[in-house]
Amino acid sequence: MAEIQRLVGVYDADHTIRGELAYWIGARLGRAHCSLCDITHGTFRVRDEWTTCRAGLPITFDTFHRDDQPPAVRSAVDGVAPVVVAETTDGITLLLGPDQLEACDGSVELLMDAIRAAVATAGLTWPG
Repeated sequence: MAEIQRLVGVYDADHTIRGELAYWIGARLGRAHCSLCDITHGTFRVRDEWTTCRAGLPITFDTFHRDDQPPAVRSAVDGVAPVVVAETTDGITLLLGPDQLEACDGSVELLMDAIRAAVATAGLTWPG
């Protein structure tokens, strides 16, 4: 069984100042939406619940934007965002796509439940 080395989330937004501003304005006007952003961020900053959850994981959970995601992740997800993938001893495994992240309805708890279920379904193991 492949062991998870790191989780990676990719936001459906760009990391540039222009990209961040465009997303923020678009989200307020109902023209832009990223379900992973809804889980990890409030209106102006990272949610405390997300910070606490991430700190309690047995592995790193890094987040990136469409334009700054690692090349191997970009290749594995083929431009789809938002997503959560697991970097494992056997490569990259897609855990959650846009529909599964949307189903989390902005909840950190539901995100973690969905990740645990996807890890089990994929036959992956947590370290330790």
